[in-house]
Amino acid sequence: MEPLKVLVSACLLGERVRYNGADAACPSEVLERWAAEGRLVPFCPEVAGGLPVPRPAAEIETGDGRAVRAGTARVRDRAGRDLTPFFLDGARRALEAARAQGVRVAVLKDGSPSCGTAAIHDGTFSGRPRAGPGVSAALLEDAGIRVFSERELFEADACLRALEEVR
Repeated sequence: MEPLKVLVSACLLGERVRYNGADAACPSEVLERWAAEGRLVPFCPEVAGGLPVPRPAAEIETGDGRAVRAGTARVRDRAGRDLTPFFLDGARRALEAARAQGVRVAVLKDGSPSCGTAAIHDGTFSGRPRAGPGVSAALLEDAGIRVFSERELFEADACLRALEEVR
């Protein structure tokens, strides 16, 4: 039986797709093992949604990713440009990629307006965090995919193993 796949923020795997053109590489024995097992599905929702690298930093101005999906919050860059359509499109594409690969677990970059799992920035570009998921994380969670941050790799691995035991 083929191993379950894991959607992983591409920046965590060393891809230079972050807003500032950098990565957020996360060296980890778990990620190395998943790579060797053929489990990884690297994905950057912001790039998939059509945003360039580099790009201006963006934040959700009020609420969180669920509020953006509901139409009650917007994602804007520091200049006030509305980037919401790019974030919504990237989230849809992340879910499509996850479904196409049979993904049941995702590991995403916390703090991101797309991939934040437990926290995003507060929308003021002050560096202060606010609780809540990013746009893609919210959509994946709402679709039944278990979402973890890069600080929860062991928990994600345990979840993955448990899912495989019951299939």
